[in-house]
Amino acid sequence: NPTAKSWCGAAGLWQFMYKTGLLYDLNVTSYIDDRYDPVKASIAAARHMKDLYAIYHDWALVLAAYNAGPGNINRAIKRAGGETNYWKIKHLLPKETQAYVPAFIAASYVITYYAEHNITIQRPQFMDWDIDTVSVKETMSFSYLSSFIGIDETDLTFLNPQYIKKVIPGSAKNNCTIRLPQKYILTYVEKEQAMYDSLRKTA
Repeated sequence: NPTAKSWCGAAGLWQFMYKTGLLYDLNVTSYIDDRYDPVKASIAAARHMKDLYAIYHDWALVLAAYNAGPGNINRAIKRAGGETNYWKIKHLLPKETQAYVPAFIAASYVITYYAEHNITIQRPQFMDWDIDTVSVKETMSFSYLSSFIGIDETDLTFLNPQYIKKVIPGSAKNNCTIRLPQKYILTYVEKEQAMYDSLRKTA
Protein backbone atom coordinates (compact mmCIF):
# COMPACT_ATOMS: atom_id res chain seq x y z
CA ASN A 1 0.00 0.00 0.00
CA PRO A 2 1.95 3.05 -1.24
CA THR A 3 -0.22 5.44 0.79
CA ALA A 4 0.05 3.59 4.11
CA LYS A 5 0.60 5.82 7.13
CA SER A 6 1.41 4.70 10.66
CA TRP A 7 0.21 6.15 13.95
CA CYS A 8 3.63 7.81 14.41
CA GLY A 9 3.65 9.53 11.01
CA ALA A 10 5.76 7.08 8.99
CA ALA A 11 4.48 6.96 5.42
CA GLY A 12 4.60 4.98 2.20
CA LEU A 13 5.70 1.48 1.19
CA TRP A 14 8.89 1.86 3.20
CA GLN A 15 7.39 3.78 6.12
CA PHE A 16 9.76 6.74 6.09
CA MET A 17 9.55 9.32 8.83
CA TYR A 18 9.55 12.89 7.55
CA LYS A 19 13.10 13.80 8.64
CA THR A 20 14.63 10.51 7.48
CA GLY A 21 12.92 10.91 4.13
CA LEU A 22 14.47 14.35 3.66
CA LEU A 23 17.93 12.83 4.15
CA TYR A 24 17.26 10.62 1.13
CA ASP A 25 15.71 13.25 -1.15
CA LEU A 26 12.08 12.41 -0.38
CA ASN A 27 10.49 15.84 -0.40
CA VAL A 28 7.19 16.64 1.28
CA THR A 29 5.13 19.71 0.37
CA SER A 30 1.46 20.62 0.58
CA TYR A 31 0.99 18.96 -2.84
CA ILE A 32 3.61 16.20 -3.05
CA ASP A 33 4.76 13.53 -0.62
CA ASP A 34 7.60 11.57 -2.22
CA ARG A 35 7.38 8.96 0.54
CA TYR A 36 4.27 7.71 -1.31
CA ASP A 37 6.16 7.43 -4.62
CA PRO A 38 6.91 3.67 -4.94
CA VAL A 39 10.02 4.17 -7.10
CA LYS A 40 11.58 7.09 -5.22
CA ALA A 41 10.80 5.52 -1.84
CA SER A 42 12.30 2.15 -2.84
CA ILE A 43 15.49 3.80 -4.06
CA ALA A 44 15.67 5.80 -0.83
CA ALA A 45 15.12 2.66 1.26
CA ALA A 46 17.94 0.85 -0.56
CA ARG A 47 20.27 3.80 0.03
CA HIS A 48 19.29 3.97 3.69
CA MET A 49 19.85 0.25 4.22
CA LYS A 50 23.21 0.47 2.45
CA ASP A 51 24.24 3.25 4.83
CA LEU A 52 23.08 1.22 7.83
CA TYR A 53 24.98 -1.85 6.59
CA ALA A 54 28.16 0.25 6.46
CA ILE A 55 27.65 0.79 10.20
CA TYR A 56 26.49 -2.64 11.43
CA HIS A 57 27.73 -5.14 8.78
CA ASP A 58 24.78 -7.39 9.62
CA TRP A 59 21.47 -7.42 7.74
CA ALA A 60 19.34 -8.36 10.76
CA LEU A 61 20.72 -5.36 12.64
CA VAL A 62 20.18 -3.22 9.53
CA LEU A 63 16.50 -4.18 9.49
CA ALA A 64 16.23 -3.52 13.22
CA ALA A 65 17.90 -0.11 12.84
CA TYR A 66 15.66 0.68 9.86
CA ASN A 67 12.64 0.03 12.05
CA ALA A 68 13.70 1.41 15.43
CA GLY A 69 16.43 3.86 14.49
CA PRO A 70 20.20 3.50 15.06
CA GLY A 71 19.92 5.08 18.52
CA ASN A 72 17.84 2.20 19.89
CA ILE A 73 20.18 -0.37 18.34
CA ASN A 74 23.30 1.31 19.72
CA ARG A 75 21.79 1.45 23.22
CA ALA A 76 20.85 -2.23 23.05
CA ILE A 77 24.37 -3.17 21.91
CA LYS A 78 25.84 -1.13 24.76
CA ARG A 79 23.50 -2.73 27.34
CA ALA A 80 24.51 -6.16 26.00
CA GLY A 81 28.21 -5.41 26.54
CA GLY A 82 29.00 -4.83 22.87
CA GLU A 83 27.10 -7.85 21.53
CA THR A 84 26.25 -7.32 17.84
CA ASN A 85 24.18 -10.45 17.15
CA TYR A 86 20.60 -9.32 16.60
CA TRP A 87 19.12 -12.51 18.06
CA LYS A 88 21.10 -12.03 21.27
CA ILE A 89 20.03 -8.41 21.79
CA LYS A 90 16.49 -8.81 20.45
CA HIS A 91 14.98 -8.76 23.96
CA LEU A 92 16.51 -5.31 24.56
CA LEU A 93 14.77 -3.74 21.56
CA PRO A 94 11.26 -2.26 21.29
CA LYS A 95 8.55 -4.91 20.95
CA GLU A 96 7.63 -3.64 17.48
CA THR A 97 11.21 -4.19 16.30
CA GLN A 98 11.35 -7.64 17.88
CA ALA A 99 8.46 -8.57 15.60
CA TYR A 100 9.60 -6.55 12.56
CA VAL A 101 12.76 -8.47 11.70
CA PRO A 102 11.20 -11.98 11.80
CA ALA A 103 8.20 -10.66 9.83
CA PHE A 104 10.52 -9.21 7.17
CA ILE A 105 12.37 -12.54 6.91
CA ALA A 106 9.05 -14.41 6.68
CA ALA A 107 7.80 -12.11 3.92
CA SER A 108 11.05 -12.56 2.01
CA TYR A 109 10.75 -16.35 2.37
CA VAL A 110 7.17 -16.40 1.06
CA ILE A 111 8.08 -14.19 -1.92
CA THR A 112 10.98 -16.50 -2.79
CA TYR A 113 9.37 -19.91 -2.16
CA TYR A 114 5.69 -19.23 -2.93
CA ALA A 115 5.51 -22.05 -5.50
CA GLU A 116 6.62 -24.71 -2.98
CA HIS A 117 3.66 -23.71 -0.80
CA ASN A 118 1.08 -23.62 -3.61
CA ILE A 119 0.63 -19.86 -3.35
CA THR A 120 -0.77 -18.32 -6.51
CA ILE A 121 0.67 -15.05 -7.73
CA GLN A 122 -1.78 -12.23 -8.36
CA ARG A 123 -0.80 -10.35 -11.50
CA PRO A 124 -0.21 -6.64 -10.79
CA GLN A 125 -2.67 -4.14 -12.21
CA PHE A 126 0.18 -2.64 -14.24
CA MET A 127 3.50 -4.22 -15.18
CA ASP A 128 6.56 -1.98 -15.02
CA TRP A 129 7.19 -2.23 -18.76
CA ASP A 130 3.62 -1.06 -19.43
CA ILE A 131 4.32 2.29 -17.76
CA ASP A 132 6.26 5.34 -18.93
CA THR A 133 6.77 8.86 -17.59
CA VAL A 134 6.04 12.33 -18.97
CA SER A 135 6.79 15.82 -17.69
CA VAL A 136 4.02 18.25 -16.79
CA LYS A 137 4.94 21.92 -17.16
CA GLU A 138 1.75 23.53 -15.80
CA THR A 139 -0.31 23.01 -12.67
CA MET A 140 -3.35 20.83 -13.37
CA SER A 141 -5.69 18.50 -11.56
CA PHE A 142 -5.94 14.77 -12.16
CA SER A 143 -9.51 15.25 -13.38
CA TYR A 144 -8.39 17.84 -15.94
CA LEU A 145 -5.62 15.58 -17.29
CA SER A 146 -7.99 12.62 -17.28
CA SER A 147 -10.57 14.49 -19.37
CA PHE A 148 -7.96 15.47 -21.96
CA ILE A 149 -6.22 12.15 -22.61
CA GLY A 150 -8.98 9.72 -21.66
CA ILE A 151 -7.23 7.90 -18.82
CA ASP A 152 -9.39 6.78 -15.92
CA GLU A 153 -8.73 9.08 -12.96
CA THR A 154 -8.59 6.05 -10.67
CA ASP A 155 -5.65 4.66 -12.68
CA LEU A 156 -3.94 8.05 -12.64
CA THR A 157 -4.27 8.16 -8.85
CA PHE A 158 -3.04 4.59 -8.49
CA LEU A 159 0.09 5.24 -10.57
CA ASN A 160 0.88 8.62 -8.97
CA PRO A 161 0.08 8.38 -5.24
CA GLN A 162 2.69 11.03 -4.38
CA TYR A 163 0.33 13.78 -5.55
CA ILE A 164 -1.65 13.89 -2.32
CA LYS A 165 -4.24 16.44 -3.49
CA LYS A 166 -4.66 14.93 -6.96
CA VAL A 167 -3.08 18.09 -8.32
CA ILE A 168 0.17 18.14 -10.32
CA PRO A 169 1.98 21.39 -9.33
CA GLY A 170 4.02 21.66 -12.52
CA SER A 171 5.60 24.87 -13.79
CA ALA A 172 8.02 25.93 -16.51
CA LYS A 173 10.83 26.08 -13.94
CA ASN A 174 9.77 22.98 -12.03
CA ASN A 175 8.44 20.22 -14.27
CA CYS A 176 6.61 17.40 -12.49
CA THR A 177 6.90 13.79 -13.56
CA ILE A 178 3.85 11.55 -13.78
CA ARG A 179 3.46 7.90 -14.71
CA LEU A 180 1.07 6.84 -17.44
CA PRO A 181 0.30 3.53 -19.13
CA GLN A 182 2.22 3.31 -22.40
CA LYS A 183 -0.99 3.47 -24.46
CA TYR A 184 -1.63 7.04 -23.29
CA ILE A 185 1.85 8.45 -23.92
CA LEU A 186 1.34 9.36 -27.57
CA THR A 187 -2.04 10.97 -26.79
CA TYR A 188 -0.40 13.01 -24.04
CA VAL A 189 2.38 14.20 -26.35
CA GLU A 190 -0.11 15.14 -29.06
CA LYS A 191 -2.43 17.03 -26.72
CA GLU A 192 0.10 18.50 -24.29
CA GLN A 193 0.23 22.00 -25.81
CA ALA A 194 -3.55 22.11 -26.19
CA MET A 195 -3.88 21.29 -22.49
CA TYR A 196 -1.60 24.16 -21.51
CA ASP A 197 -3.37 26.57 -23.88
CA SER A 198 -6.74 25.60 -22.42
CA LEU A 199 -5.46 26.07 -18.88
CA ARG A 200 -4.25 29.58 -19.64
CA LYS A 201 -7.60 30.53 -21.16
CA THR A 202 -9.46 29.49 -18.02
CA ALA A 203 -6.90 30.98 -15.61
